[in-house]
Amino acid sequence: MIREVAWRLFASEYNDANLEAEGTGERPPSYIVTPLGAKVNRVFVVGVITDVENVGTDGQPMWRARVSDPTGTFHVYAGQYQPEAAATLSKLKPPVFGAIVGKSRIYSPQPGTTYTSIRPETIKAVDETVRDFWILEACRSLRKRLDAMGEAQKMDPLTKEGLVKIGVKEAIADGIVQAMNHYGRVDLSRYTAMLAEGLRYLLPEYREPIAPGEPVVEAAAPAKEEPPREPDESEAKVLEIIASLDKDGKGAPWEGILENATSKGVSKDSLEESINTLLDKGLIYEPILGRMKKI
Repeated sequence: MIREVAWRLFASEYNDANLEAEGTGERPPSYIVTPLGAKVNRVFVVGVITDVENVGTDGQPMWRARVSDPTGTFHVYAGQYQPEAAATLSKLKPPVFGAIVGKSRIYSPQPGTTYTSIRPETIKAVDETVRDFWILEACRSLRKRLDAMGEAQKMDPLTKEGLVKIGVKEAIADGIVQAMNHYGRVDLSRYTAMLAEGLRYLLPEYREPIAPGEPVVEAAAPAKEEPPREPDESEAKVLEIIASLDKDGKGAPWEGILENATSKGVSKDSLEESINTLLDKGLIYEPILGRMKKI
């Protein structure tokens, strides 16, 4: 059997998918087809593992982890059939940067409702440099699919052969045709914004992240150089409040954050804006609904 390529793609695109397709052969692989035409059997994800929980039993554990990237959250499940990955998850102390290779999964509990997840093959703790390099690779992959889908939306009729003739790889062309037939004409601006969101994570130092072992290559400075963005006064206050209120390690409760922020002269609107900015910067995360925790 040919080993499927592990896709680098962002959580938001992956979680948008609700089309399941089957390959060919004696033991045909199953795929999740995203709105941009990625036919995903395996994925390679690097992000912040924000929480790990045993949703099974002590005798038969099933470990669930949430992995955040710049656009959203992947859900990872490992049980008795993934013993190495389950053992690794059970020992992790979030938050931690993690690299996961695994199989794509889709679950439809009822018509019109679908959930995507990952069944991990391997999980490894990594550092921020590896995460940044993965973001760059995911952005490159996304850009290629955006360009190919843009060309596909101009075609009438749309065919796999037509896409291949203009340079689209056959596997991607096949996924694009299936995606167009299922999702229709998707709004590419949504995914262009996703691409910008991913790239924004790489801007503060004005350099491209590197793979481990590769030499550092400085990127050209932007036409109008600006200093890296530092947390403003309100964001710094909010970070301090969150850290001080996290007494039990489960995060600071929203009500306490709001009360403390108000007493320090931070309005509710300013607080919400600061929270969103800090989430975007990856400086805080939400371990459970209604609580914020500093990374």
